[in-house]
Amino acid sequence: MKDTTLALAAARGRMAIGALAVAAPGPATRMFLGRPQASGVEPQLTRMVGIRDLALGLGTAIAIGKGAPVRGWLEAAAFADAGDFIAALLGRKQMSKQAFNGTLALTSGAVIVGLVLARRLGKGDDRI
Repeated sequence: MKDTTLALAAARGRMAIGALAVAAPGPATRMFLGRPQASGVEPQLTRMVGIRDLALGLGTAIAIGKGAPVRGWLEAAAFADAGDFIAALLGRKQMSKQAFNGTLALTSGAVIVGLVLARRLGKGDDRI
């Protein structure tokens, strides 16, 4: 699979998760935390993260579509995913074991893939 194809697939996946978080923050929060109820500001924070992921995915997809530099978008997404990884470690007591393990697996994989793709797709781009 070509690197641009993989980056575009990751961007679309990020946009789908972001759209879910924005459109249905209650179920998304329950999925992320592994708890039966989303309460307090949790749905609002889920929407905020969803908007972030929509923006990162959309920026990546647009850059790929226009043949513009994509490295910065991929690095920003990897940085956000690393933040999610750290947040999960710090908040593991508030998460179910399944949600915690799933979050660590998803975010660590996304960081690695994002950084590898940023390096590969950023080669020869002096503007980055």
